[in-house]
Amino acid sequence: MTAIAAAGALSLPISLCRSCKISSKKFQGVKGGFRVFATFGEENSLGDKKSPWGTIFDVEDPRSKVPQCKGKFLDVYQALEVARYDIQYCDWRARQDLLTIMLLHEKVVEVLNPLAREYKSIGTMKKELAELQGELAQAHKQVHMSEARVSAALDKLAYMEELVNDKLLEDRTITESNVASPSSSTPTQSLDSLKRKLPQKSLDVSGPVQPYHPRLKNFWYPVAFSTDLKDDTMIPIDCFEEPWVLFRGKDGNPGCVQNTCAHRACPLHLGSVNEGRIQCPYHGWEYTTDGKCEKMPSTRLLNVKIRSLTCLEQEGMIWIWPGDDPPTATLPSLQPPSGFEIHAEIVMELPVEHGLLLDNLLDLAHAPFTHTSTFAKGWNVPSLVKFLTPASGLQGYWDPYPIDMEFRPPCMVLSTIGISKPGKLEGQSTKECTTHLHQLHVCLPSSRKKTRLLYRMSLDFAPILKHIPFIHYLWRHFAEQVLNEDLRLVIGQQERMVNGANVWNWPVAYDKLGVRYRLWRDAVERGAKQLPFSKPM
Repeated sequence: MTAIAAAGALSLPISLCRSCKISSKKFQGVKGGFRVFATFGEENSLGDKKSPWGTIFDVEDPRSKVPQCKGKFLDVYQALEVARYDIQYCDWRARQDLLTIMLLHEKVVEVLNPLAREYKSIGTMKKELAELQGELAQAHKQVHMSEARVSAALDKLAYMEELVNDKLLEDRTITESNVASPSSSTPTQSLDSLKRKLPQKSLDVSGPVQPYHPRLKNFWYPVAFSTDLKDDTMIPIDCFEEPWVLFRGKDGNPGCVQNTCAHRACPLHLGSVNEGRIQCPYHGWEYTTDGKCEKMPSTRLLNVKIRSLTCLEQEGMIWIWPGDDPPTATLPSLQPPSGFEIHAEIVMELPVEHGLLLDNLLDLAHAPFTHTSTFAKGWNVPSLVKFLTPASGLQGYWDPYPIDMEFRPPCMVLSTIGISKPGKLEGQSTKECTTHLHQLHVCLPSSRKKTRLLYRMSLDFAPILKHIPFIHYLWRHFAEQVLNEDLRLVIGQQERMVNGANVWNWPVAYDKLGVRYRLWRDAVERGAKQLPFSKPM
């Protein structure tokens, strides 16, 4: 049942092995007509050689029975059949390799036999031994290939099992699977009957976006870059459906107060900053960074105070704590890795709910289909995309993309991209690339249909780029191009979700990080004592 549940969680497009031509290579033996049939490479076979070691090697080549599902998305049952044939093929291949080496060993013994040496010259002996050395090297190479093949099969099975062990879809809404009629290559009737009985699990992210749960507010949220907040400027923001305004006090430290005057509810950001106080443009009331009104022109000073949030500045970013719980003592670090320099900091207001935007940012499998005019132009479509991560974690790396990625609660995505060969997918890790792009995306939940996006781009090469005049506008233009390719899709998702559609109907393997984000968020809103994918306190 574990294997069935694992394959059900996958529902992956699996590229099947192409049909192989069976051929044999004959090695002419020593005196007496001894012959060896050996296999080298993927296309060869041992042919009809009868082994003296019995029926242990007499196993039928399973490739002739591989399900003919090339180019299709496999359901749970077809995926199970493919996995079974993978294991059968690994077993058959290993037997072939072992038989090859055993037969070559016999040939070496025969060549070195003292009786045989009497009838051969030293030159002939050397020649035969040299040939045998090459054949043995080829056989050993084939064994290493088989070992790699077995390792890959075991990795695949372990990954499938991990999806189940992590309970990625635990306690989710269960819907009955609607299975299409089987093709001629669909497995046997027993599987068909089992197919009708098994439910399909899914995440339920549908219907009008619900008001944000208060528990989701009990985190530090980055809301602005320090460079954007001057001593005499204000930055209005929305956070969890409420208006706030940022400004610097007399001491230069940032503050965040309610963007509504206590007198007549005028937006404060329309006013100005005077001596570290924000002045309302309606009647001139002035407020400090803790919300206290210190000046009321034309009237007697009253004890008036507006709401304020705990506000801190760290590593070039302004942070607020919008929740009712006491703030935690430390802020998470969002600095780029060592060796990187920040080249661009961009802020955008986007008309989508922040969870949908996070879903998009935590997914790279869409790149060769969505970003065909920008960074993924010319990318090939891999036969299999995986996100590999520890059993309990919100970070990992993409295969075959050279990209490391992490979701950092409550709303940040960090990624490091190897760009030594842009536009080429060669399965290399970021460590093997010589140059890198580091990105930070902060998705602040402004409202149920609006996200404040903070984007920071860093490079570990070409430091001179940051000194080119107006380069910031070029980076912003490129960032907007990439986002616009996503937005037309995500906005469409949001419209359908609001009307009742579920945007997480069929999670598959490359949705892993997005699913974990959804499970983490659900646990926060439920008030779970221990949040998933985090270290125990």
